[in-house]
Amino acid sequence: MKAEIVLTTRIFRPTQAILEREFTCHKLHEASDREALLKEVAPRVRAVATFGAAGANAKLMDALPKLELISNFGVGVDAIDLEAAKKRGVIVTNTPDVLNDCVADTALALTLNVMRKYPQAEAYLRSGYWGARGDYPLTTSLGGKTMGVLGLGRIGESIARRALAFGMKIRYHNRQRKDVPYAYDADAVALARSSDVLMIATPGGAGTKALVGASVLDALGPRGYVVNIARGSVVDEPVLLEYLQQGKIAGAGLDVFANEPRVSPAFFALDNAVILPHVGSATNETRTAMGNLQIENLRLHFAGKPVRTRVV
Repeated sequence: MKAEIVLTTRIFRPTQAILEREFTCHKLHEASDREALLKEVAPRVRAVATFGAAGANAKLMDALPKLELISNFGVGVDAIDLEAAKKRGVIVTNTPDVLNDCVADTALALTLNVMRKYPQAEAYLRSGYWGARGDYPLTTSLGGKTMGVLGLGRIGESIARRALAFGMKIRYHNRQRKDVPYAYDADAVALARSSDVLMIATPGGAGTKALVGASVLDALGPRGYVVNIARGSVVDEPVLLEYLQQGKIAGAGLDVFANEPRVSPAFFALDNAVILPHVGSATNETRTAMGNLQIENLRLHFAGKPVRTRVV
C-alpha cells in the first residue's frame, strides 16, 4: 500500500508526477474544503510535500497529528514554521546545494544587466534609435568594483566566486565571520558603505525582515547598486522604490519581491531597475535536481532511514 502524503501546492510537474506515482497524494490546494480533507486524511498522513510560499504553518501541523516530515522543494524554509515543527517533533527538509550555481548565475546576470543596462540597450536598438539618435549612452563597468555579499552562505559563496572572475572585489557580512579570504564588515550598513554593489543573499524570515532599509541604502549611496536574489521581505520595498525613483541609489536588480507574484507597478516605470519573476533556480536541470532531492527525503523517511538534508 502506498504511503499517503499531503501536497500543499503545485510542484514542478515532473516531480509531482513521480510523487503521484509513488505516493497517494492529497492535493490540499485543489480541495474545495481544506479542513474536511485534512480531517479525513489525518489518521493516515505522515508527510507533507510543499513548495515556496505555500509552506507549512502550525495550524496545518495540528491538523495532521501523525505528521513526521515536511519535505520542502527549495532551499528557503521561511514559509515553514520551524519552531512549531521542532515543538511537535516534525522533521523539515529542504533542497540545498543543487540550486547554488543557477541562483548565482542569475545574481551575476542581474548585476551585469543593471550596471551595463543591456536590456535598455537592446530596447534602444529594437526601437530604431541606434543611428537615428546616435550610440547608446555609456554605462558602468564591473571590473574593479566592490561587491558586498550580505549573507555569505552556499549561494553567497558561489556568487562571490563568479564576481571575482569579473574582476570585482568581495566583502561580506554574516552573523558570524567565516574562514574566507574576503574582508568582513560588522553590519549591513558598514557593508553597504564599503560596496559598489550590495548583493542580498540572506535567508528570509523574521530575522532579516526589512534588513535593507533607508540606513543601508543611504550608506550605499547614489552610485551604488542593490541586487536581491534572496527574499523580497529582506528589503523595505517602499523605501527601495523611493530611492530608485529619486536617484538616491544608482539601480537595482531584483528577482524577488515583497508580495510576489503581485509586483508594484511602480517598478515597471523605472529605467534603473532590472526585474525578473523569481527565476533564480528556474532551469529544467536545477528544478529536476531539486525535485529529486525532495523525493529522496520522502523515500528515505518512509524507509525508516535518516533523511539527507534535514533543517530541523
